[in-house]
Amino acid sequence: MIRFEAVVAQFPELAAPDLTDWIARGWVQPEGDTDADWVFAEIDVARVRLICDLRLRMELDEDALALVLSLLDQIYGLRGALQAMVRALDDQPPAVRAAVLAAIAPASRGGT
Repeated sequence: MIRFEAVVAQFPELAAPDLTDWIARGWVQPEGDTDADWVFAEIDVARVRLICDLRLRMELDEDALALVLSLLDQIYGLRGALQAMVRALDDQPPAVRAAVLAAIAPASRGGT
């Protein structure tokens, strides 16, 4: 776990008030209640790096950044759900797996 000040120090272009704002907006979600005790997991630091790239280097405005982050969160959520479905399908008898795969085959080819 990494403390607030150490995260800010990792990104020379990032000001502490910006990171505080990103946390207030829910773009980054460290553990703790205030900047005095916020701690960041590696995934949080990666999210800060992504936001720095999008906001500061690619100059996305706040509305566009919020949309991009929302879409990325949805993609990651769908990816996790798909992985869970694959694990559940792997636990099924071969006949069930075959029936499910046959049912989704048209969708994977762009059909309905």
